[in-house]
Amino acid sequence: MDTPDRQLRNFLRIAELKSLSRAAEELDQTQSGLSRQLAALEAHLGKPLFVRTGRGVELTEAGRKLHDAIHGSYRAIDQAVDTIRDSHGTTQGTVRLAIVHTVSYYFMADVVAAFVSSHPGVNLSLMGRSSPEVVSLVESGKADLGFVYDTAVATPTLASHPLFEDEMCLVTRESAVGNEADDDGIDLRGRPLRLVGFPPAYALHRMIQSAGLHPDYVAEAETVDAILKLVSTGVGDCILPCRLPDKLLADYGLRKIGIRSPLLRRRIVAISHGERHALPLTGALLECALQVARSLP
Repeated sequence: MDTPDRQLRNFLRIAELKSLSRAAEELDQTQSGLSRQLAALEAHLGKPLFVRTGRGVELTEAGRKLHDAIHGSYRAIDQAVDTIRDSHGTTQGTVRLAIVHTVSYYFMADVVAAFVSSHPGVNLSLMGRSSPEVVSLVESGKADLGFVYDTAVATPTLASHPLFEDEMCLVTRESAVGNEADDDGIDLRGRPLRLVGFPPAYALHRMIQSAGLHPDYVAEAETVDAILKLVSTGVGDCILPCRLPDKLLADYGLRKIGIRSPLLRRRIVAISHGERHALPLTGALLECALQVARSLP
């Protein structure tokens, strides 16, 4: 139902994003539906509120006056609602968490266990994605929290909370023979590499490239299990976080080899939308993640 309140809130979101299409995506509406609501508001006021530009929309003089008149009031209302919710606590609802695929194998189980045990009535929705997709989901409001490589976070709208560092290792078959590695690991520089890896958009793929390595990618896959299955067939090795459980690798007949050079290390961070007040459940999940991260060796 297109109530005046909804029309005004949608107007504020369009003004903030300066884009009808981006506002429609964030509000989970069709662009045509959002346009009809805006047209109804403009018809009621008798003035256009936006003008189209080459890069989106800009407020007209009437739009600026309306924005200035209602922006503070709506912010005060939202803050009052959030304060009441915070003071009474939240025990039910859904938290949407987007994560890079790799952390689901060695970090998420402890986080989920800690969170669910203290919030049994809450539904935790997990979405495994690439780093850019995790950033996009949190930025658009389709995820409340994200766990991602810090190199993928390049937007001022997101708040970043350091969790832990991930160091990479070479994963190869147990039966593979190699004498290049010592107690400090293997030097991959100048060494021919046949790898199974993530697609180019993934942070791990870009990390390998930025370290000066130029492997021959014999196959690509979007999940850790698919990568390990391919490596187990002998088509190539892979580079994955050292924190992957040894039992998982053993199930595929694989082993880890430390990498001495180049240093392949990235920080995992939790990200939230810095311009929105986080719900209490989101804050509780973040605190669980920080506590688990602090306990990691």
